[in-house]
Amino acid sequence: MTTVAPAKPFMWSPRARRVVLTAHIVISVGLLGDLAGFLGVAILGTTTSDPAVAEGCWHVLQLFAFAFGIPLSFGSLVTGIALGVGTKWGVLRYPWVTAKLAIVISVILVGAFILGPAVEEMLTGDGGTEWKLIAGSGYDILAMITATTLSVFKPGRARRGRALRTQSA
Repeated sequence: MTTVAPAKPFMWSPRARRVVLTAHIVISVGLLGDLAGFLGVAILGTTTSDPAVAEGCWHVLQLFAFAFGIPLSFGSLVTGIALGVGTKWGVLRYPWVTAKLAIVISVILVGAFILGPAVEEMLTGDGGTEWKLIAGSGYDILAMITATTLSVFKPGRARRGRALRTQSA
């Protein structure tokens, strides 16, 4: 009778992991910068008394969304999942990784269902959605800062020193 060894999970090589991690960080920081720029232009478009400046702002916001926001959001999602699949962290293994996944998905959804339609309404002259642009981009910025904080602190992860102290006690 032959036994079959369990399949070894896929793991990135150290070099490949660093490449994917670097791409994830660069893309996610780029997304945060795009969102900050989006918020700044939304505030300018909302507060200006010049209709031509406001219209220009709505066109710039559309550019931010299509040229940067959409590709960077999905790039962050894809590289994050790639890191989860190919490292010890997994995609759903640790709550902080799962939270980051949910955060990036929420940023994509806010863009698709709040920011995008609000920009379109402003461009068509329907107006009245300026607050959605500011609130939505403000949420996205806070969400990405939260994701960054989770990456740095990794809450819920046992620390080696703490684990060793409790075992010896």
